[in-house]
Amino acid sequence: MTETKLISAAMLIIGNEVLSGRTQDKNLAFVGNALGEIGIDMKEVRIVPDDQAEIVGAVNTLREKYTYVFTSGGIGPTHDDITADCIAAAFGVKLEMHPLATQLLEAHYEAQGIEFNAARARMARIPEGASLIDNPVSTAPGFRIGNVHVMAGVPKIMQAMMENILPTLEGGEKLSSVTITAQVPEGSIAAAMEKLQGDHPEVNIGLYPFYGADGAGVSVVARGRDVAALAEVEAAVKQQFDDMGMPLIQRPPPAEFLKG
Repeated sequence: MTETKLISAAMLIIGNEVLSGRTQDKNLAFVGNALGEIGIDMKEVRIVPDDQAEIVGAVNTLREKYTYVFTSGGIGPTHDDITADCIAAAFGVKLEMHPLATQLLEAHYEAQGIEFNAARARMARIPEGASLIDNPVSTAPGFRIGNVHVMAGVPKIMQAMMENILPTLEGGEKLSSVTITAQVPEGSIAAAMEKLQGDHPEVNIGLYPFYGADGAGVSVVARGRDVAALAEVEAAVKQQFDDMGMPLIQRPPPAEFLKG
């Protein structure tokens, strides 16, 4: 039997504004879904402040632990945009003005009749040895160095960058999932699901409760790459609900009723 190659990823969200709650991150779901579509498992997410020691430490830990690391935030024109500096420090390389990035930004601002000043030029500072990630929205590029991909925090820009990154990534075998839902409180099936999980360690079984006009219910979500094992788990969950005399709900409840 051929061993499944697992490709892993982590995301590092950078910014005081995210930690304070002033800005709500909208990038994680997009990145996680995009990676899942090509068989890359998002294994860890960290949110760190605009602090060099915190960023450098997180980058070095994550890049050693996972196949890919994706960062968002901190590559703009202001003094607190320090991500590029931190990535250079993490890799032990110089931060330098990238000729192509400088050329692109200069032309972009000239076309708009806007001065290409020192603050805007900061966005052309790229760690030595890094390659650029195209930004079709606002021109200022992201970059990749080693297995770390550095992107903007603004969702529209980050998503455009991510679309450009995806074709360059090595994917793995796609994860499959099934969802079985019934009007049953999760506590009523917790013990049975714990035993089922123990019997099928190759499948991840999650319970997601919801509450509506008809009372408490639960969606059992099973994920895995072994299709046969996934089918066995699906059949067992359906049998559990049938033994309890609880019919399945064919349409799962809205996502906002599910716990994260």
